Amino acid sequence: MQTNPNVKSPGVGSGTLVKNNKYQLIFRSQWFLLLLAEFLIAIITGIVNPRFFTVSNIINVLEQIAVLGIVSSGMTLLIISGEIDISVGANIGLSSCVMAIMIKSGIGVFPSFITGIALAIFSSFLVGLTAHTFKAPSFITSLAFISVFQGIALAITKGSFQTIYGQAETIGMTRLGNVLPLSFVISLGAYLVVHFILAYTKFGRRIYSVGSNPAAAYLSGISVIKTKYYAFLFSGFFVGIGSMVLLSRIGAAQPSTGSGIELKAIGAVVIGGTPLSGGKGRIIGTLLGVLLMGIISNALNMMRVNPYYQQVTFGLLIIASLAMSIFSSYKGHARSGKSTKKAIE
Repeated sequence: MQTNPNVKSPGVGSGTLVKNNKYQLIFRSQWFLLLLAEFLIAIITGIVNPRFFTVSNIINVLEQIAVLGIVSSGMTLLIISGEIDISVGANIGLSSCVMAIMIKSGIGVFPSFITGIALAIFSSFLVGLTAHTFKAPSFITSLAFISVFQGIALAITKGSFQTIYGQAETIGMTRLGNVLPLSFVISLGAYLVVHFILAYTKFGRRIYSVGSNPAAAYLSGISVIKTKYYAFLFSGFFVGIGSMVLLSRIGAAQPSTGSGIELKAIGAVVIGGTPLSGGKGRIIGTLLGVLLMGIISNALNMMRVNPYYQQVTFGLLIIASLAMSIFSSYKGHARSGKSTKKAIE
């Protein structure tokens, strides 16, 4: 039996082709680009200021990104579900003030922390409940609750600092093995919890379904509202944990504590590949986004860049992340449109 020499066997070169495609996907992935950006920024900063690569500075970076990482973990769940909460910074301010006031009043550290975490969970749930009750976007309701939370915090503190130096610094100041900050270990725990939820639980699959197509999720028997409520509850829990870690680290609280962290958290989540439209995303991307935020902040400090210009830099970075989110959503819609057209033809 003769074979046509012009016809290649299916197996010839297929392994190489698969490998090439695999490498192309890796190099084009957003995570690879994030790692590359972080590496380049670190190298450039290290050349300008060699202290960047010292152990003490690396520990400082890990401490700085701990709270942002915890809050961003909860924000990841929320954005994947198709919701958003821009009141998390004000929520941190209120819950940390309550914790500090209780500790100053002689109530134990543990019950004070538990109360503050419970308050953060309730506050976050209130944002979601209000959005559903009034059929309003969670962006709008959370914007309104910024004033509510800050107003309550100002009322109970009378606008003054609530200092608890030396009374609850175990979590914020402890370093495992005299090297690894406990606060960063807690943030790693937050990442792992969210990863487990998204990858191995029914609730995680429901979050993806609800964020991707609420109508289809409802028709398949998923309670859309209940799923989103749970997403707000989890976000509030991580906000409460973040408040506890932040208060323990700085030893003081005021109504503006946590202000601005909401934009950084949203930026980190979106930079990590989770679109604002919801329905997809992974926590590893959020981790890389948070790390990029921390490296850039530390690099700007090392280069002695004016703090005002640092704010401009982060603002531009968040705008870029939003542009990436919109572009990603546009590409997704374009691909689905082409697939539908081919199916019809």
